[in-house]
Amino acid sequence: VQLQASGGGLVQPGGALRLSCTASGIIFSIQSMGWYRQAPGKQRELVATITSTESTTYADSVKGRFTISRINAKNTVFLQMNSLKPEDTAVYYCRSIGPGYPYWGQGTLVTVSS
Repeated sequence: VQLQASGGGLVQPGGALRLSCTASGIIFSIQSMGWYRQAPGKQRELVATITSTESTTYADSVKGRFTISRINAKNTVFLQMNSLKPEDTAVYYCRSIGPGYPYWGQGTLVTVSS
């Protein structure tokens, strides 16, 4: 199983980025998927989830700014991040939540700074 995340980078406050995570080795279409993040010196936290039926949840800190979506035909989940703030700086990880064993991707760094 492999979850390959990409799309991170350096962006100015107020800017936008789109993260992608492409999965292999799992039946992607039935999986709930999630994006998590870990800022320096902090615990990893849940950012957003999307179920196989495309129901979504968001952390309060990103509601109205971030959007999670998926394209099952491409085994890919996305995180569109708008109106980025310095406190969004973190390594972002995708995760296959289930059914079955949960797997983590390798992470992609997002830095929000002027």
